[in-house]
Amino acid sequence: MTATEATEHDQAEESATAPGTEPHPAPGAPLPRTPPLIAKAAAELIGTAALVAVVVGSGIQATELTKDVGLQLLANSTATVFGLGVLILLLGPVSGAHLNPVVTLAEWWSARRGGAGVCLREAAVYVPAQIVGAIAGAILADAMFGEPLVKWSTHDRSAGHLLLGEVVATAGLILLIFGLARADRLRFAPVAVASYIGAAYWFTSSTSFANPAVTIGRAFTDTFAGIAPSSVTGFIAMQLVGAAVGLALVALIFTPGRKAAA
Repeated sequence: MTATEATEHDQAEESATAPGTEPHPAPGAPLPRTPPLIAKAAAELIGTAALVAVVVGSGIQATELTKDVGLQLLANSTATVFGLGVLILLLGPVSGAHLNPVVTLAEWWSARRGGAGVCLREAAVYVPAQIVGAIAGAILADAMFGEPLVKWSTHDRSAGHLLLGEVVATAGLILLIFGLARADRLRFAPVAVASYIGAAYWFTSSTSFANPAVTIGRAFTDTFAGIAPSSVTGFIAMQLVGAAVGLALVALIFTPGRKAAA
């Protein structure tokens, strides 16, 4: 779920440093290479599957351990925070660990306007991989806990205040990720993004899906983390709106300043 920490970006920054200050590989070490697109796609598919398995699986486990809804949400959000942080740390160097179509689309939009990020071809591969991974993750979680492999969720989430929560959650996520990128602080993304999602579980009415792929995947499980198929379209629409709001906030807040007059 982060802006691409691509090798090309790192190499561009290194080439801009003063001669003689750029790091050199150890003797005999291979030169850094950009991962092939198939590796990036695999990282996005497996990473999104793992993320949804964590969300759905921890939700099932929580409901089996306690009837207290507050404790169930606490267990679910805590597992998600740790799982997401690990996935971003592990997969960030390969694909950027977007694990989220709105992050991919927002980065593609930024790249086409002159910023760094994924190209249209990469975005066209990332998004289907994320969706397939999310569905697979939900099925895997159900299988691990002896639930029906595919059972459409009956958890309706179509109320207006929940849709507003998705706009807020997604806008905040995009602002965080792209704000970190603008401020050259992406190295903090694993902790920052995971912490934000953990907090948004609690301060948004929707419990912060903020991810179209995850939303689709969670429709396939009639468990604690599920969402009724009839609610999916509304959630995804609000997530896209939130992504646009987030990008607008990034442009407003992180506008480069003018040089002072001599």
